[in-house]
Amino acid sequence: MTSGYASLVIAFALSPALVSFAGFPKVTTVEPDTGKVGDTISAKGENLDKSSIGEVYLTDGAHDVKMQITEQTEKGVKFKVPETTKRGRYHLMMLTADKRSFIEQPVVFTVEVIIRGE
Repeated sequence: MTSGYASLVIAFALSPALVSFAGFPKVTTVEPDTGKVGDTISAKGENLDKSSIGEVYLTDGAHDVKMQITEQTEKGVKFKVPETTKRGRYHLMMLTADKRSFIEQPVVFTVEVIIRGE
């Protein structure tokens, strides 16, 4: 088998997998990356509209905290950190609109300690 033919066979074999990831929700940045409960956070990326993402969570791997979505577009989603969120480092996690898959994102958000009287 020639290398050109082998490349063509591999490309056809991988094409269904590549197509399935074409509409895959992906977060590339979260701003700010540190905040407090009550803050509104902005996540930017691709495929983040209501047809792709149903819910947003912060997760530390053991505990998931559902966020309140305040705005949502194809390129971004804004959410508010609820009062029940404990301090710590969290990954952003999305539940797809069809409620079939949780997708943990490669971005981190840190919830700070709130000092009373600030």
